[in-house]
Amino acid sequence: MTEIATTKMSSKGQVIIPEAIRKKMNLKPGDQFVVVGAGDAVILKSITPPSMDQFEELLDEARTKARRAGLKHSDIAEAVKAVRRRK
Repeated sequence: MTEIATTKMSSKGQVIIPEAIRKKMNLKPGDQFVVVGAGDAVILKSITPPSMDQFEELLDEARTKARRAGLKHSDIAEAVKAVRRRK
């Protein structure tokens, strides 16, 4: 069942997530969120970093796609250098 509660924003723009919702969603101090504003709605989506296994899968997929696209290590190094020169 969806939990519904009310809260208010402080003068510093801080919003308290009600305790019942924090407990239900297992939210802890320091958790990070993506904040989306659309119309009159504000949506908070918790961010969960990938596990090392998930991260390795993402890296493998990126490497496979890079190989298929014909990218080489030297291409990546040149792209990094070009971006750093812009700063």
